[in-house]
Amino acid sequence: MLHRLIPGSALALTLILSLAQPVSAQESDLRTLNTGDDSKGWEAVGRLDLDGRGFCTGALIGDDLVLTAAHCLFDRQTGRRIDHTRIEFLAGWRNGRASAYRQVRRAVVPETYEYRAAASPERVRNDIALLELYQPIRNTQVTPFRTSERPRGGDPIAVVSYAHDRAQAPSIQEMCNVITRQQGVLIMSCDVDFGSSGAPVFSLAGGVARIVSVVSAKAMVEGNNVSLGTDLEQIGFLREDLKAGKGHGLPPAPRAKRITIGKTGGSPLTGRAGIGAKFVRPGG
Repeated sequence: MLHRLIPGSALALTLILSLAQPVSAQESDLRTLNTGDDSKGWEAVGRLDLDGRGFCTGALIGDDLVLTAAHCLFDRQTGRRIDHTRIEFLAGWRNGRASAYRQVRRAVVPETYEYRAAASPERVRNDIALLELYQPIRNTQVTPFRTSERPRGGDPIAVVSYAHDRAQAPSIQEMCNVITRQQGVLIMSCDVDFGSSGAPVFSLAGGVARIVSVVSAKAMVEGNNVSLGTDLEQIGFLREDLKAGKGHGLPPAPRAKRITIGKTGGSPLTGRAGIGAKFVRPGG
């Protein structure tokens, strides 16, 4: 149930963590990056094929590190972790080809992240994962992105993502904004749908694209669709976990044969639709 938004009150959101409902028609300013010229500079954003069960979006932040959402690593039917060696990152995937294909060696999520936890700011805030690739991507056309501080309310942002109805090429939305930031969660006007989970949220300040958040979920405020972004403060801890040898198992290197990408869109996303959660309005 949605509540009226009253000045000075808590901002009431209805979370749709599964992104199960289609985004209603609106001025989303989505532009498909169909050609090499269109996608130039965005090749480090790629599709994550999840063992043939669907896909999410991820982005390189190092030559062997992919940033995405934690819930992408879980099977929504069983709640169990997907075998990360069955996950493949396709950098710059566009119309049947990728700039690079890599399988995942290790994957870490915050210790405080709980896949089956009730919808809450903490759950969204911690919905972040780092994937270590078996082999680094050293391709002059694929340049990892840097991360930056979280933007403030009103700041312009952009999202590059794949989705169920645009699975064969990424799309960019350059005209969305941070509505507000509450308890470490970005509430944004950006357009998201199946497959958009894990997509990088960019600040384009100074003409340089820097990742400031990761798409976690879709929500509603006063009947309007919004998207929710994670906190990036956990990245340092996740890097330390990888350095310490942590990860979800360390099996032998996989065979060279690539995983076949499913033809249908969709993403093993979390939660149940219609779960209510309140986010406290930040001061100022």
